[in-house]
Amino acid sequence: MAAADFPTPRWVHDAIFYHIFPERFANGDPSNDPEGAVPWGSEPREDTFMGGDLRGIMDHLDYLVDLGVTAIYLNPIFKARSNHKYDHADYMTVDPHFGTNELMKEFVRQAHATGIRIILDISQNHCGREFFAFQDVVEKGANSPYRNWYHFDGFPVAGPENPNYRCWWGFGTLPEFNHDNPEVREYFWRVTRYWMEEVGIDGWRLDVANELPHDYWRAWRELVKGINPDAYIVGEIWGDGSPWLKGDNFDAVMNYVWRDLVVDYFAEHSIGTEKFARSIRELLDRHPPSVNKAMFNMLGSHDTPRFLTVAKGRRERLMLAFFFQMTYVGAPVIYYGDEVGMMGERDPGCRGAFPWDPNAWDVELRNWVRRLARLRHAHAALRSAEFATVIADDGRTGVYGYRRGQGRDALIALINNAPEGQRITLSAPEWHAGDELVDLITERPLEFEGGELFVRVEPWQALLIGRRK
Repeated sequence: MAAADFPTPRWVHDAIFYHIFPERFANGDPSNDPEGAVPWGSEPREDTFMGGDLRGIMDHLDYLVDLGVTAIYLNPIFKARSNHKYDHADYMTVDPHFGTNELMKEFVRQAHATGIRIILDISQNHCGREFFAFQDVVEKGANSPYRNWYHFDGFPVAGPENPNYRCWWGFGTLPEFNHDNPEVREYFWRVTRYWMEEVGIDGWRLDVANELPHDYWRAWRELVKGINPDAYIVGEIWGDGSPWLKGDNFDAVMNYVWRDLVVDYFAEHSIGTEKFARSIRELLDRHPPSVNKAMFNMLGSHDTPRFLTVAKGRRERLMLAFFFQMTYVGAPVIYYGDEVGMMGERDPGCRGAFPWDPNAWDVELRNWVRRLARLRHAHAALRSAEFATVIADDGRTGVYGYRRGQGRDALIALINNAPEGQRITLSAPEWHAGDELVDLITERPLEFEGGELFVRVEPWQALLIGRRK
């Protein structure tokens, strides 16, 4: 049974996110490249840098606006040694290879001017060994005033190869904070206030959010919502997010459960239509409507193989997955480069450099995503919480159909996730009221008579049925 409904940020219900790994999106300022940076487009590795930065993102805001993006999720931008920046060395400072705090403020201002919101990634669970408090304990041992910021087994501090302190999954480079310490909490409260009040970001993505206690997130949520009730809080949860979605922790989670179902059905064909439809319905029933509308629905991330790689390069499967994502309940999230056909195995392979030469793009795929984004923005039904299965019959057709929205503006989506074409007969929707029905993607009129709607769905094709306005 779903938890009671609670308010989530309305702007997220209408948003299309673009997920950027800053080091690999665009290099706008070569003068701040890390020493030894490899050429743009080199094979991605865990220990290499290519020079992506904030200026590069700013230089391509027009690209994102044209694609239909209204929000950007940035992997960490804080000062750190690694290319992924989850080993935070300074939570209050933009990494110098990305830019400066002033540049970040300008980036947020420019993004807001184009209608794009910004959410930042942060790990409040662990930091890097370079973080000032940890370094103080390394230097002073038991005499450090920060010794209780962490969980040490003894002194002097060892590691990182053989750490004598609690660290994330045993990685000595990522010491974990002691969240029972009020000083630790106050530090993160100060970090939160700075980026929200001084820089003006619109929300947070919380790294390894399940590894911190619920009472910590309750207190932190009160702080965030007190600063900006419209701020978005999304947690990295790989399984059922229900324990964090009761109104006192997060607004949404990274919807990996949904992503896994989409990969199974579209990319791998490891489950049939009936099971997919049933699983999707169960997932929607797990959460209240406002949470479903705010869910962070991604086809992939910096931690997963790219969808097109899982699909073995079969573009039609990615196109159908994008269609389902853009016509489903919740906020679609485009992982940078998926829209132009980027491929890559699990990290570091999925963290390649964006190919800015348009000759390297799958233009048809990008145009498809752009078209779907425009349809989502144009039809409130696609941004609503209403979702009802219309057809999901493995034995008869294998076509999956669902209704979005209610009343005369409701839409019906049909997906043929198979190599054979199908002719579908549906009861003409009661809401058409004599209006002409068309496939909104192609604007092709559809035939219906005697209370029945007749539709031909070609292999690997999707239709979005609605009234011609």
